[in-house]
Amino acid sequence: MKKTLLLLCILGYFGFVNGQITTPIVKANFGIEADLSSNFFNNAPQPAVDDWFSNGYPGTGQFIIDTNGAAAIVAGYTLFPATRMNSFSRLMRQAPYTKVNNRLVLDAVFHRDFHGDDSTVFASGSNKNGMSPVSWNCPVSQGIPDKNDILDAFTHVRRAGPNSTDSLWMFAAISLENTTGSRYFDFELYQTDIAYNRSTQTFIGYGPDAGHTSWKFNAAGNIISPGDIVFTAEFSSAALSLVEARIWVKKTDMSITPTTFNWGGAFDGDGSGAIYGYANILPKTAGAFYTGIQNTVNTWAGPFSLVRVNNSVVTSYIPKQFMEFSVNLTKLGIEPASFSNNACGSPFRRVLVKTRSSTSFTAELKDFIAPFRMFDYPAVDANAYLRYFCEVMPPTSVDVTNPNASSVYTWSTTNGNIVGPITGPSITVDAPGTYLVTQQLHAQCPSFAFDTVTILYDAVCLTLNWDFTKFNASRTGKDAVLKWQINYNEAIENYTIEYSNGNRVFYTLSTLIANKQAGVTDYSFNYLAAMNEPATFYRIKATGKNGKAKYSKTAILAPGNSNKNLPVIYPNPTNNEIWISLVASQKAIVKVLIADITGRLFKTILVPVNKGSNLLPVHSFTHNAAGMYIVKVKSPDGETTQKILLTK
Repeated sequence: MKKTLLLLCILGYFGFVNGQITTPIVKANFGIEADLSSNFFNNAPQPAVDDWFSNGYPGTGQFIIDTNGAAAIVAGYTLFPATRMNSFSRLMRQAPYTKVNNRLVLDAVFHRDFHGDDSTVFASGSNKNGMSPVSWNCPVSQGIPDKNDILDAFTHVRRAGPNSTDSLWMFAAISLENTTGSRYFDFELYQTDIAYNRSTQTFIGYGPDAGHTSWKFNAAGNIISPGDIVFTAEFSSAALSLVEARIWVKKTDMSITPTTFNWGGAFDGDGSGAIYGYANILPKTAGAFYTGIQNTVNTWAGPFSLVRVNNSVVTSYIPKQFMEFSVNLTKLGIEPASFSNNACGSPFRRVLVKTRSSTSFTAELKDFIAPFRMFDYPAVDANAYLRYFCEVMPPTSVDVTNPNASSVYTWSTTNGNIVGPITGPSITVDAPGTYLVTQQLHAQCPSFAFDTVTILYDAVCLTLNWDFTKFNASRTGKDAVLKWQINYNEAIENYTIEYSNGNRVFYTLSTLIANKQAGVTDYSFNYLAAMNEPATFYRIKATGKNGKAKYSKTAILAPGNSNKNLPVIYPNPTNNEIWISLVASQKAIVKVLIADITGRLFKTILVPVNKGSNLLPVHSFTHNAAGMYIVKVKSPDGETTQKILLTK
């Protein structure tokens, strides 16, 4: 018996050694050395390595996590100490499937856990891996040992090259309060939209197979559909001592021999009679498939600083407080390219980070970071400035309202007409019909999403031979003044003045009965408007005596304290797009510059304007992370700079 145990130990030892790397190393151009700084590796500048954040080292290496608002958050820790207890997340600063230093980056997230009154902890007792999340008991607040208390967590997924078929790597990092002894934690990856409800202390949105999503196989061992994954890691007082990969399966499916990986032999569900559980897996080929290391000296804690359990704010991790590891998902056989025709598929949707009391996979769970989102790419949304017409249709732009810089957009129609190129975030059309746009996240990816825009034509409304020749909004003292001119007034029954706070949903302000004048006629409408009210959009609906209606263009009224000669940017805050209202003295090109709060310019837009009033939509905020941005508008008639708060 002793000889058998010895042999198993030796085999396990060699399998362990071949599977891991515990020294500083660069994988897919990302530094795994327990340091957060790009262009820095293994305690020395190296001007080409990507990493979590930028610490000012020069070079071509890029940082991955969006740091907008970092200075404000850290300043708030001093001005408003209670904010030190708050949790927050930051996403990847690049668009998904962007090529960064010749590698495709898919997604990333940084998450700060609650501090002080931590309401995301497991109650003492029987909470374990392998149980359904519905069975986990999470109290309102409870103390936990310092070595189990999570401070921050990071996750990032990228490919080792520029192609969607290059090896897929997952990078993860965690900081814990205490550095004494061994520390045990899990990164659990879900296929469903699992979430944690803090008010009820319960998990929702978990999978259908005993609380998880199981991996499905056919008789030949091919993967039919992916399921949940967990990477369990153990760091001793000296180094990384274990990383284990497990997938959620039906126990009877372990009799099938998978084509992309091997079973490791372990299986843990909710008790000895569990039908579903986590089974450990190993790659088909020998060699290292994961790396891991912890910091051995004080290490910069990033632009958001670090909040310790005692609510002190520090700028460095103490030795062994920050742990980092990576896994080659391709080598392990559990990435989309290994089992589907879609190498651009999302390997998972949510990440739950947990700590455990000991090395056992089913040891008591301690702290957790509520599931955070990854691979939640917004589907394409398209719109046309002109959706309905009844005379000769002018060339009209149809646009993607939430363009992704790395996505490919292809347009088609079966009953309309596209003028010019059929690819890109915008096309020009000159006929009614339905226009379909298909989005690929990357040129090498299959279709991800699509949207349609229908432009309608009504032959009956050709009788609407009136038209608005002028319309503007201005202020005279405390009054808002709307003036318009129409060219066939005798055909009009009434005019409806409509307003909107966001240029999307309009409401009726008043209705005027048309006067008896024939031909070109001028109208004016005054009302008392608060000087400090936000910018307001207006339009006029002319309803004819035949019951048909036609709208004017939209005009914007700036707040009373705005300089009417300068461009006006609205709304602020915004959760999507912004609008720019300006009056041009001549036909010209206006430049719109968008920068982050540090002044880093990342977008320049050139927009043609006509003489007179112009209302310009800017959709460039759709894929940006929440935070403060700087928008500057330069026109021949003036220049304005404004801070815009983007909310999500």
